[in-house]
Amino acid sequence: MYLDINNISKSFQRKDEEPLQALENINMEINEGEFISLLGPSGCGKSTLLSMIAGLSKPSSGSVYLENEKVTKPGPDKSMVFQEPALFPWMPVKENVTFPLRKKMGKQKQDQAAADYLKMVHLSQFAENYPHELSGGMQQRVAIARALAMDSGLLLMDEPFGALDEQTRQVLQDEVENIWMNTQKTIVFVTHSIREAIKLSDRVIIMSARPGTIISDFKVDLERPRQKQGMAALEENVMAILKTEIENVMEEELQYARSH
Repeated sequence: MYLDINNISKSFQRKDEEPLQALENINMEINEGEFISLLGPSGCGKSTLLSMIAGLSKPSSGSVYLENEKVTKPGPDKSMVFQEPALFPWMPVKENVTFPLRKKMGKQKQDQAAADYLKMVHLSQFAENYPHELSGGMQQRVAIARALAMDSGLLLMDEPFGALDEQTRQVLQDEVENIWMNTQKTIVFVTHSIREAIKLSDRVIIMSARPGTIISDFKVDLERPRQKQGMAALEENVMAILKTEIENVMEEELQYARSH
């Protein structure tokens, strides 16, 4: 799906303090089938921007358009995977996957969808298990299967592997890349990991320290699957861009601590 982010700004009112400007004049176009990563220092507004794309929050100014329709609320045309799996603990895996489908299709089609997407994330044999019986990585794969089962054209992912160990993270990166190559969904992916962004993305959007603005938008022109040797130079370039922004965040935190 085609996504157009048009001059988005977002501020938050804080009790007894000046408003906090989270985002300022964000403009970008994302073409159908692109895999885009949002990368930047902590607090730069990546997740806030993703929330507005999802229709979960509203910008202070500007608009988000999906297929030329203004985004004003969540809907079946977009699905989201969060950092935590947010599964229903009282439901087995299969029912967690089919939960958003209950009003869209009959039981037989729901079961088939669950079987298809659990197979895609290699969890077919755990369909009847409960979330607490699964590892953290497996729970996140259930959350991905649930998002895919909605069959939305736009998949939003907010640091979905941030809480996982490095080995599990790499496995899920490969799975998400394979899913994207097979489905050609438009994906917007928030991450703090430079390597993860370069490994997965067609384009990496680098954001500044708060208020978040776009300081770089570059295409990752590397053949898939990507090798560490080819990624190394790009990682260094991105780190050079981010270093100043990270230092700005640290300086701001230090000044705030001194004044309070």
